[in-house]
Amino acid sequence: MHKPTVTRALSRRDFIKLGGGLLGVAAGSSLVTRALLQPDKVVESAAPAPVVRTTGQAQGPAPNLHMAASDGWIYLPRDAAVPPYHPDNMAPDPFTTYIFGFRNVTGLADNLVQAQKMKMQAPAPTFSLVEGEDFVLKLTNLGLQMRPDLIDSHTLHFHGFRNALPIFDGEPHSSVAVPIIRDLTYFYRPHDAGTYMYHCHFEETEHVHMGMVGVVYVKPALNSPGHKYAYNDPATEYDREFIMFMNEVWCEAHWCDSHIQLPEWSDYQPEFWLLNGRVYPDTLEPNGGGTDPLTGDLIAPPGRPDLQYQPVSSLVQVDEGDRVLLRFVNLGYIEQSMTLAGVMMRMVGKDATLLRGRNGSDLSYATQTVSIAAGESADAIFVAPAYQGPGPYDTYLLYNRNLGRLSNGGHAGYGGQMTEVRVFPSGTLPPQAEPNT
Repeated sequence: MHKPTVTRALSRRDFIKLGGGLLGVAAGSSLVTRALLQPDKVVESAAPAPVVRTTGQAQGPAPNLHMAASDGWIYLPRDAAVPPYHPDNMAPDPFTTYIFGFRNVTGLADNLVQAQKMKMQAPAPTFSLVEGEDFVLKLTNLGLQMRPDLIDSHTLHFHGFRNALPIFDGEPHSSVAVPIIRDLTYFYRPHDAGTYMYHCHFEETEHVHMGMVGVVYVKPALNSPGHKYAYNDPATEYDREFIMFMNEVWCEAHWCDSHIQLPEWSDYQPEFWLLNGRVYPDTLEPNGGGTDPLTGDLIAPPGRPDLQYQPVSSLVQVDEGDRVLLRFVNLGYIEQSMTLAGVMMRMVGKDATLLRGRNGSDLSYATQTVSIAAGESADAIFVAPAYQGPGPYDTYLLYNRNLGRLSNGGHAGYGGQMTEVRVFPSGTLPPQAEPNT
């Protein structure tokens, strides 16, 4: 009697384990023989011959947004050392931490799109849709330059998004994933206003933590020139809006991916707590300068080349009396609680749903602290208090009430998920054109 043999396909993680002894001899992936790391050849061997498009052939709708997926480097404070994992000894100056991520490459020529490998941002770009209007998004998988041995596909999954056709959901087991050097065009017609999030759903435990996460929100049909609302309800009108995206960094996992190692996820213990991809006091630094049209690369915030790939400021600047919408999103793995000291907020939405009962009753509530579990969003509106002076602005702190998450790498001093709300005299600031400006 023979014991039946059970066979299964080898995953990329199995290959890492099998090759760990060999690859571990090399001092990092840059020393691995390039002939052994050819994901393009892997894709080509299984792919059909490329289709040559001719004039008059249907091209499909032009995308409203073109996103690229690859890897890159970001900066976390060097003086908050977590040896041997942070700062990563393979990081090019001035960066410290390896990531996977997305970039907005809309309008860039193909050669510039290809040049954005190793230039992904944290978090992924925020973008918006309009309720009832068609939206087309193209995703290009550039592959991982630092880890070409990982021939991972990618997807773009709208977390919590309702009315999505399965093929466009981005969950790879029920839809499709995008292999290296391939594109996929997603189509949406949103029907529900609110704050959502998106992430790669391929190898999601790893890809989400490594940085393939961002915010997407749907503007309500109620919006009109001069009037902005969080939902189709006049009570949710606001003057200025700010995204507060929360996640965390476990340095060992990021170091393992850059050094061809495998982390033990049951040991998960983050050391850095991020707000819009930065930690305090870097959360107060200005936004990046957009995209360089000649290179396609991101332009760093003034005087901060180390924050080039973390372009979103968390600084909240408002005039007294402004109605301010805070879109909180938590796409880390741990529940967070954010407090706005001295100012009451009104929770008007949770998980992209207006807080109203079936009979129309108002379920919104006043609070100073917003608690958000992993994978949740919350919409809170506050009225900026009267300016007191005598300085140019009054300052209020917005911070994680878990004080253990207000340090960097566990070191002394303030850090982590904290920023400032600065209230100016009425008429000081121009109207806001985009969130977080």
